[in-house]
Amino acid sequence: MKLAVIPNEEAARTIPMLISNGFADPGAKISKGKGVRYVPLYEGCEDDVKEMGLGVTDGEAFKRSARTPQMRIEKQLSHLPKEVLNGLPMRWEFVGDIAIIRLQDSAAPYRKEIGAVYASELNVRTVCADTGGVSGELRTPQIEILHGDSAESVRLENGIRYKFDVTKIMFASGNTDERNRMRRLDCKGETVLDMFAGIGYFALPIAKFTGAKEVIACEKNPDSFHYLQENIRLNGIGNVTPVLGDNRDLEHKGIDRIIMGYVQRTSEFLGKAKEMIRPGGTIHYHDTFYVHEHRERLNEIFSKVFGTGGFEMANVKEVKSFAPSVSHYVADVIVR
Repeated sequence: MKLAVIPNEEAARTIPMLISNGFADPGAKISKGKGVRYVPLYEGCEDDVKEMGLGVTDGEAFKRSARTPQMRIEKQLSHLPKEVLNGLPMRWEFVGDIAIIRLQDSAAPYRKEIGAVYASELNVRTVCADTGGVSGELRTPQIEILHGDSAESVRLENGIRYKFDVTKIMFASGNTDERNRMRRLDCKGETVLDMFAGIGYFALPIAKFTGAKEVIACEKNPDSFHYLQENIRLNGIGNVTPVLGDNRDLEHKGIDRIIMGYVQRTSEFLGKAKEMIRPGGTIHYHDTFYVHEHRERLNEIFSKVFGTGGFEMANVKEVKSFAPSVSHYVADVIVR
């Protein structure tokens, strides 16, 4: 069986991520070596794990107790009122060594106890409750710490380490495939501009893996910008130029490629992208549309800014579902 080799100091961050990504078998026993942990992997996942920068080796695997984390959590909290017990979340999201869950209002008096049990059974340092999704122009998450003293963690994904505070920064786990696609682009010698850089979601994989000459990463949120700078250093990337401020104040010209990783209001910034992109350059445009109307709306938006025939819609793909009958799409658009 294939085993991921994880240094002990990274185990708390990385093991939950391997499980949440569907790479590691949560029913198998994790063994220890000198300074490392050996985590059994599902068949066929070794290449994905290697892309994350982890070692893979061959070894034996043994099954743990057949009781799932959900079963163990229910047993630990079985003394709670029935309406609370029935509403306990049986799904969660791992961010490094942090687990994020959703709780019903009836659980409010027991939040700290619930947080401690989830921390123990999921083997994480911190448990947080998502109390209201994200809000505002800066898409600030509504997160409450239930257990633990820090909401800062590191998520390892596709060979990039993303450090951030889950109470301040939203990390869109549903965009994983798109971040992976960005690292596979051929940007050799290009100057790339990320107009909504966040903590480096797209800018860092492009800078590290695609051969780009320079990646200009613009971010308006001071908290996100702080972690963008942290992540540039954490990943040892030297070809990223971070810019704090509103992308509408940028004065760059002749950009080869522009990333517009925003949604719902993205069209408001397309005119600025037009000012900065060179003829023949590519815009990766993100937005949300009703399903089956996305191509019509994309052509309408780009025709308004670039004129009919002023662009080529090279590729359009769905990133993830956004709401009932609404999806998040990305379009690769070549400017003529």
